[in-house]
Amino acid sequence: MSTQAAPDAEPRVARNDAENRYDLFLGDELAGFAEYKVDARGRLVFTHTEVDPAFEGRGLAGILVRTALTDVAAKGETIVPRCPYVVRWLGRHEVAGLQIAWPDEPGFER
Repeated sequence: MSTQAAPDAEPRVARNDAENRYDLFLGDELAGFAEYKVDARGRLVFTHTEVDPAFEGRGLAGILVRTALTDVAAKGETIVPRCPYVVRWLGRHEVAGLQIAWPDEPGFER
């Protein structure tokens, strides 16, 4: 990831099933992503969210996660939140229609 995006570029999020992630773009530049794995039950297990340090402080991770989870809800899919950022975000926000399968195991904190 580089830092050539215009400062006023609108963030755009696109699902990238080939890479199992949602990509966040500013202009044509990849500024971040939220990775997921598809488990044996077809659920999307969100494992990692990252925004390029050059773009931090703009609220882009929240835009990325909100847009990704809204898309998942619209498709009627279920998520399993394992990424600490996604877990924290879900603790403060709701997405209408989102089906969440919270991990039920020792040591997992919501």
